[in-house]
Amino acid sequence: MVTLRRMIPALIVAVSMTAVSGCGGTGSESPAQSDATGEVLIAAASDLRYALDDVLDRVEQRHPDLRPRVTYGSSGQFLQQIESGAPFDLYLSADLSYPQSLVDSGRAPVDELFTYAIGRLVLWVPEGSEIPVEQGLDVLLDPAITTIAIANPDHAPYGRAAVQALASAGIESAVQDRFVIGENIAQAAEFVASGNADAGIVALSLVLADPLKNIGSWSHIPNDMFPTMEQGGVVLTDSKGARTVRDMLLDDEGQAILSRYGFLR
Repeated sequence: MVTLRRMIPALIVAVSMTAVSGCGGTGSESPAQSDATGEVLIAAASDLRYALDDVLDRVEQRHPDLRPRVTYGSSGQFLQQIESGAPFDLYLSADLSYPQSLVDSGRAPVDELFTYAIGRLVLWVPEGSEIPVEQGLDVLLDPAITTIAIANPDHAPYGRAAVQALASAGIESAVQDRFVIGENIAQAAEFVASGNADAGIVALSLVLADPLKNIGSWSHIPNDMFPTMEQGGVVLTDSKGARTVRDMLLDDEGQAILSRYGFLR
């Protein structure tokens, strides 16, 4: 069965409260009896767009009465929505400090806070580009590169990390007037994939996903050029379903899925 998550166009990411639902999955695991039932509303960072879909397919196979409904978008914008009362059960952020702030303010219990991965950045150019990305961020100084896609650093952790990497390279001020800003990292990646940006600094997890992995070329940005992107989440409600999703994200199989998309443990 094709899930509704799979039917959503690959890089159209909603930041509204309209959630994308899953209704089943395929695979070799046999469904198990579970008391985790009903709907689970998940707010997830857009770098998880493909990796989390795979985890949720597994969740649905194991727990057929559980209905995870996930919205992908900017971690910072989700934080604002949750602080304003958005009824999510589970928040998966690209920056651990955001769910930590919910714990610190009393909006979430401290024992429901967790880390799930470390994110990674890449320099990516579209199909047909002759930009030698393997030479690193300095190639962005080429005057032929007029547009550089990044996520909005005001509320997207990957955008903030991109700016910090450029600052480490000593070229931020030289290229900042070329930025094309996406509301989240998936939108920034779409700018590159569509050829509407000459280059982009995006999440490794996106360029490794099937829809994008054969488009253009990319190279790793060294992890020491930006602060460690420790990604974390928090269960926001007394939801067995949310805890089930969390546990299957954190178990060995869930972590192996994240590793396939380039996340570090």
